[in-house]
Amino acid sequence: MPTDKPHLNLVIIGHIDHGKSTMMGAMLIKTGAISDREARELEKLAKEYDRESWSYAYVFDRLKEERQRGITIDLAFRKFETNSKYFTIIDAPGHADFVKNMITGASQADAAILVVSGKKGEMEVGVAANGQTREHAYLAQTLGVKQLVVAVNKADAYDYSEERYNEVKDAVSDLLKNIGFPVKKIPFIPVSGIKAENLTEKDDKLSWYEGPTLIEAIDTFELPPKPTGKPLRIPIQDAYNIKGTGVVPVGRVETGVLKKNDKIVIMPTGFVGEIRSIEMHHEEQDVAEPGDNIGFSIRGISMEDVGRGDVMGHPDKPPTVVTPKGNWTGQIIVIWHPTAIAQGYTPVVHAHTAQVAAKFIELNKKLDQKTGAVIEDNPKFLKKNDAAIVKLQPIKKLCIEKYEDFPELGRFAVRDMSRTSCVGIVKDLETGPSEE
Repeated sequence: MPTDKPHLNLVIIGHIDHGKSTMMGAMLIKTGAISDREARELEKLAKEYDRESWSYAYVFDRLKEERQRGITIDLAFRKFETNSKYFTIIDAPGHADFVKNMITGASQADAAILVVSGKKGEMEVGVAANGQTREHAYLAQTLGVKQLVVAVNKADAYDYSEERYNEVKDAVSDLLKNIGFPVKKIPFIPVSGIKAENLTEKDDKLSWYEGPTLIEAIDTFELPPKPTGKPLRIPIQDAYNIKGTGVVPVGRVETGVLKKNDKIVIMPTGFVGEIRSIEMHHEEQDVAEPGDNIGFSIRGISMEDVGRGDVMGHPDKPPTVVTPKGNWTGQIIVIWHPTAIAQGYTPVVHAHTAQVAAKFIELNKKLDQKTGAVIEDNPKFLKKNDAAIVKLQPIKKLCIEKYEDFPELGRFAVRDMSRTSCVGIVKDLETGPSEE
C-alpha cells in the first residue's frame, strides 16, 4: 500500500475480553482495508467454528496463523487509511502472558487506542489494582506512547447509555491522570465493535454523543518527528530462513536511515555485512527510515549471526552492548511484586525486542514518584509503587542504550511470574570490558 500519506504505528491495548480484536476487525472492514471477499471468507470460517460474533476478531487472529511468510508472528500488522494518514495496526493481545509482546509492541507504537468495555463489571475489573487496563496504560506511558484515545466499547451491551459512558469515562480518566496522561486532550469515544457503530460513521443510537467517531479521533494524531539524523538502530524482531533468498532478518528502524548496499554490523554477535535488498510490506525499496517495519537480506549471513533481540547499526557507530561484566543504571517504578525486590534479585528484563535475565546488583536510591526527589539512600528493598534508581547486570550480552541518546532503545521492563513487575529507563551504562 504505497501511499503519500504520513504513516503512524498504532497499538491496540486493553483487557482481554473488552473486545479489541472484534472492534479493530470491524474498523478494517469499514475502512476497506479488508475486502468484502476476505470479510465473507472470515464470516464463513467463524460460522464453521460456531462463533458468529467473532468474525471480526477472526480478521486478526487468523492472520497470525496464516501469514507465516509475513513479517510478524505475534503482532498482527494490518494497514488502513484515514483521511490524512495511514496506519499500521499492531494488535497487542490482552492476556497477561502477552504483556511481553505488548512491551515490545508498544515500544514501536506512536499512538494507542485503549479499549475499555463499558459493560457493567468489565470496566471495573480492568481498572482495579491488578487489572490489565491499568497495567497496559502504565506500560504505554512508560514506553513513551504519548497519544491516546479511549474507545468505550460494547455500547450495545450498556444500552447506549450516556450515564454509563460517563461513569466509565470518569473512572478511566482518574486512572490515566494518575499515571500522567494529559486527560483533557484524550477523546473518549462510545463504540460498538460487534455492531460496527461509531467507528467510521455516527450512529443515531448515540445521538447524545457529540464528539468524533473513532476514525476521526485517530486521524488527529500528530506525527512524531523522525530521528533520521541519529546513528542507525534496528532492533531485530526475528530472522527467517526463506528459500531462494536466504536469511531475512526483520525489524523496525528506530533511528537513522538504512540504504541498499550499506555496510552494517549486528550486535552483540559482531557480524559485519552488506545490505543486498530492503523490503517493506512485500515491496522492495532502496531506503528505510524510522518507523518502517522492514525485512532485509544481507550478503553472507547465517541464522547464527542474527536473532530476536540483536540490534543492527552502521560499523562506524555500532549499537552499544553491555556485557555480563558491565551494568546499567535504571530509573524504575515497581508496578507489582508479590513481596519486595532486594539486591541479588534476577528476573527477566525486556528491552526493545530483547529478553535477557539481569541481576539487581545495587539499589541506589528510593525516589518520590511525583517529584523525583531522593527519599532514601541505599534502600534494603523496594515494594510495589516505589520509584528508585538501581543498577542491573545482564547475565549475557545485551544491546541497550541510554534513554537520553536513544529513547527507543533506552526503556526496559522487568517481568516476573508472567507479570510486569517494573518499568524503567536507562540513565547510564558501563559496557564492561569487551571479551575479545
